[in-house]
Amino acid sequence: MFEALQDQPKDKILALMALYRADPRDSKIDLGVGVYKNAQGITPVMGAVKTAEARLVQTQESKSYVGLTGDPAFADVMVELILGDAVAREQIAHAATPGGTGAIRQAFELVKMASPDATIWMSNPTWPNHPSIAKYLGMNVADYRYFDEATGGVDFDGMCADLKQAKRGDLVLLHGCCHNPTGANLTLEQVCKVASIVKTTGATALVDIAYQGFGDGLNDDAAATRVYASEIDEVLIAASCSKNFGIYRERTGILFAIARDAGTKDRAQATLAYLNRQNFSFPPDHGARVVTTILEDAELRSAWLSELEATRQGMLDLRTQLADELRRLTNSDRFDFLAVHRGMFSRLGLSPEIVEQLRDDHAVYMVGDSRINIAGLNAQTVPVLAAAIAGAKI
Repeated sequence: MFEALQDQPKDKILALMALYRADPRDSKIDLGVGVYKNAQGITPVMGAVKTAEARLVQTQESKSYVGLTGDPAFADVMVELILGDAVAREQIAHAATPGGTGAIRQAFELVKMASPDATIWMSNPTWPNHPSIAKYLGMNVADYRYFDEATGGVDFDGMCADLKQAKRGDLVLLHGCCHNPTGANLTLEQVCKVASIVKTTGATALVDIAYQGFGDGLNDDAAATRVYASEIDEVLIAASCSKNFGIYRERTGILFAIARDAGTKDRAQATLAYLNRQNFSFPPDHGARVVTTILEDAELRSAWLSELEATRQGMLDLRTQLADELRRLTNSDRFDFLAVHRGMFSRLGLSPEIVEQLRDDHAVYMVGDSRINIAGLNAQTVPVLAAAIAGAKI
């Protein structure tokens, strides 16, 4: 039967990775892959993670399955980390998932069960896996305006106008912080207005929060999600621990469903358990256990917070350095938005032709829409990138 299979579209980022690996130039710069790297180009294992893992090796007596929705202790520490006291715990259904991507997939599956004709409203642009998964599931997708290419900021008026077209039974997908792929975030005042619009439409919100702690700090990065959760009648939250704990390969994620009454919450909880059973049975536990160990231990939590803050500040320093260097070389404020953006990513506003030129002439690898991973830079490569951009025929 395999001869009947159709060729699938190539993943652009994976294709870019292959090109980068094949490039023999020692000066090549990888700004495409969405993984945090330190100044040495390594994705390090955090000290707090190593300590937690060593503790588990010594104390864990079984590798038996956890429950269908994961260890309840993991859900509790993640509720506290992301939501604080914004929502009463008894309103929140939960399910551990294989990474944040698994949480997105389960959220879409739940929406499809509850509202088969739902339209999923996504920011333009958004993380490519969002529309890809929705398309695979046969779901309707609509864009809402988000990124303003001219300013490098948010087209907030356009966003609001488009979101007003959502209706009850639809899903509005929102980024909790550090918007991927643009790096342009809403202000808290804008977040409150978006929450009001979505609440008025009766749509359900899905908040994708994958970079908490990479933007303005752990609590500030959770602020938008807490507003959405407390103000909108029904909210799903897909969270990832890959970035802020640096445990990418452990595939540690969680999906929350926030309901407004106990009966609806119990039904959502049973549905999340059912979906896990159909897709992968029991979720992975090692990463979840590591995260729980860190967040439940005051000393480990403090050590983790220090490492996370150093990571965040390092990316902010690179942003400022790049913006300053581009201002100096171009004698314009065109790229000043880089210092305002938050998280790992920014869209430079360069044409695909310029992106290709930078790759061919300077071994600078970025996604075709000019999204760059700030963490792919270091203090020595920032001037190289800035000079290449300033010298391009923009």
